[in-house]
Amino acid sequence: MKKRCLSFLCLLLLCMSVVLPAHAAGSSPCLVDNADYLTDSEETALLNKLDEISTRQGLDVVIVTIPDLFGEDITDFADIFYEENGYLPDGILLLISDYDREWAISTSGYGITAFTDAGQEYLTGQFLDTLSEGEYAAAFDTYAELCDEFITRAKAGAPYDVGTLPKGSFHMVRSLLISVGIGLFAALIVTGSMKGKLKTVHAQAAASQYVKPGSMNITERREMFLYSQIQRHKREAKKSGGSSTHTSSSGRTHGGSSGKF
Repeated sequence: MKKRCLSFLCLLLLCMSVVLPAHAAGSSPCLVDNADYLTDSEETALLNKLDEISTRQGLDVVIVTIPDLFGEDITDFADIFYEENGYLPDGILLLISDYDREWAISTSGYGITAFTDAGQEYLTGQFLDTLSEGEYAAAFDTYAELCDEFITRAKAGAPYDVGTLPKGSFHMVRSLLISVGIGLFAALIVTGSMKGKLKTVHAQAAASQYVKPGSMNITERREMFLYSQIQRHKREAKKSGGSSTHTSSSGRTHGGSSGKF
């Protein structure tokens, strides 16, 4: 009964969306913006991009936004939406629930191989902050482009996974200048404070002038180690790669992940 209600809700949401032409890869549009995040021009541009990627790669790349989950589990909602709306056996779907501020990714078929657990963590890390800031078009565009890159990489025989994830952009020169600037500022404060405490001390011409006559008589010299220090570092266990899977309420296998934004 619950599965029937969920299927009906998924179909109802699809019917409520703006009528868009079905893309060549599957039978349903790759973009369903029921939360009305995008302007008409943004929606058209994003749909064209998703259609082009899906057709060229032979793997559906889908984005669905909804106003509310109505108490349903977001992972099962994403799985059933993908199953019930005529998408290809291979694909990935990003579901966003506006009221709940939740997101979920559902992968199917070859999408499970192309988007590993580590890959999904990296993928969402590139656009969730932008999504949280309300920059929906930019966030979805980043998602689409990265999906294209991930699928291409997987087809080349090396899906992005633990130890092989793409390197994030790092502005080395800017970061170095900022670090040096902060270090110099902190050093000036510390040395300035130390200098202020030494105003009563004056430099002497020779070291002997610092010693009070008759106060020290050296008869033997030797070196002694007073302390030893051992540093131990915990060796982190190597993370396993690949994709974890689950079974939807209909009995089909999916990969995926979910969270808040």
